[in-house]
Amino acid sequence: MFETPHPGQLNPTDNGRIPQLRRELRSWTRDLAVALGLALVIIIFLYQPVKVEGTSMAPLLSDQERIFINKFVYRFEPIERGDVVVFWYPLDKSKSFIKRVIGLPGETLELRGGRLYVNGKELNEIYIPPSYLDGSSYGPITIPAENYFVMGDHRDSSNDSRVFGPVGRPYIYGKAVFAYWPVDHFGSLTMSSTVNAASR
Repeated sequence: MFETPHPGQLNPTDNGRIPQLRRELRSWTRDLAVALGLALVIIIFLYQPVKVEGTSMAPLLSDQERIFINKFVYRFEPIERGDVVVFWYPLDKSKSFIKRVIGLPGETLELRGGRLYVNGKELNEIYIPPSYLDGSSYGPITIPAENYFVMGDHRDSSNDSRVFGPVGRPYIYGKAVFAYWPVDHFGSLTMSSTVNAASR
């Protein structure tokens, strides 16, 4: 004759498994919350979403395109030629502009018939379609210390250093690093910033 087991003793292994599953669930929830919190901190404090307005950086960036800028990168590395930067407009600090760094501190820059020369050598601007050059002339100008000469890639529709002069280092607060909207522009922006000064 068999004795009927007490309901709590039907599956003794289950009694130990349920608290274990609860502990694992709490652990996963905690880890997920920490991961999401870290991601939020990174996005808020390191990166900032920005909406591009205007066509001065076409074809790299289009009007109303959404990008991320890195707000801390220049605390650890220098601003380089070819970087696409976001800065406070020198003539109105309530506005932000996005342009490409063309000239560095101490360099002599000149624009001849739409072609740029840095220290006497023509700049190989591989990112600009020929139809986007405007044929204008400017300079020569020697860029002051701690200042950067910036220009839009779409030269005939850009309000840039040709108008408001070189931009002081304190005005530059971010580097464009990633496009996320529209989806056909999704991807890194840093690979598009390569530029060299070379004779040709």
